[in-house]
Amino acid sequence: MTAGSSAIAAAEVFAYGDEKIKQAAAELWPGGTMRLGQHTPSVTAYVRRLTVDSRPLYAKVSLLGLSLVSVLRGTAGDWAQVRAAQAAYQGLPGALLEREARGLALLQEAGARACRVAGRLGGVLFTEPVTGPTLADLLTKDPHQTGELMTRAVVELAGLQQPAVARAVDEAAITERGIGSTFDRKFNGINGPTYLRKAGQAGDVLSTVVLRLRRLRPAPAAGHRPVIYGDLKPDHVVFPDGADGRPVFLDPGLGRGRPQTDAAKLVSRTVLGLIASSPDLVAADATATGIEEFADALTADLAPDERAEWLRHLMVLWLMDTTNILSTYLTCPPDLPLPEHAGKLTARAETVCGLLETTTAALVAGTDPRAVWRLALADVVKAANR
Repeated sequence: MTAGSSAIAAAEVFAYGDEKIKQAAAELWPGGTMRLGQHTPSVTAYVRRLTVDSRPLYAKVSLLGLSLVSVLRGTAGDWAQVRAAQAAYQGLPGALLEREARGLALLQEAGARACRVAGRLGGVLFTEPVTGPTLADLLTKDPHQTGELMTRAVVELAGLQQPAVARAVDEAAITERGIGSTFDRKFNGINGPTYLRKAGQAGDVLSTVVLRLRRLRPAPAAGHRPVIYGDLKPDHVVFPDGADGRPVFLDPGLGRGRPQTDAAKLVSRTVLGLIASSPDLVAADATATGIEEFADALTADLAPDERAEWLRHLMVLWLMDTTNILSTYLTCPPDLPLPEHAGKLTARAETVCGLLETTTAALVAGTDPRAVWRLALADVVKAANR
């Protein structure tokens, strides 16, 4: 197998996914007229638009609860082995998409708005589309709203802490998408260095960053751990009624985690979106200021020392998530289509690596986290304009 090639061809997986979607739709809506639509590029699952009797839907196929990239690399064996394992996996109680469907229902029970599940069968999850701008769209259009909109997204999820909802989340938790669990899968053991070598020139910097993040990573939290959304990305928050309306949430990864987890992923992906879009200095500065306002809002009730420790954990999780996704993009099999912003980020990998290197170095040196936070946001503005 040549460097960068996949053990399994993406075309084989896509054809399999299409067949599963057709079979599931035929059973769920017998006699209906189904038309497959556009494939939505993703590194985690096979996602495709479709219509059934002119009703627009999204279909998602997840293989073994693994990322699509991992499957294509051959992590779970060759294609015959994956297909055999998937046949058993999709019938098991607690398969990933079953828990995701349960998570969407729990969001609604918690008082948040979530996309509607249209059906689930044979390892395929069908959901109704949510039309309107995403949080990412709104931040690009008006970066001066960054602090307010990011804060509102997190506040909307406060109902997840209700005891009954939290108990239900524990029974359907999605641990596969966690920042820490993803980091461990990628970089622990003997496979980590081999994996990073496939990242090209960025691999050396990322290797240093990974070692630092291992040192910086906090010990498992003792005592109460709040319910987290788990995959709170700007593209997973949609505002169908515009910026003044309530958001609708997509693709939850509900579970337990550190209080900073959702904020960290939101900051990580907002920063990466900013760097990918190469905005002007005013827009970049407004976004960074909004991110600072967002953190201020979430730490308003903390004492100074508590806030410093909160920011430290936030930054470590932010940097871990950015390392996770950048390394995925850089080592992605060439026959797997990537989202548009992923291509822009790989082209600017050196800039992202510079941000990771500088911020992890400051944290390892023991610099006051409040100072590192301010410097990191200043570096974000520079990186976006580089």
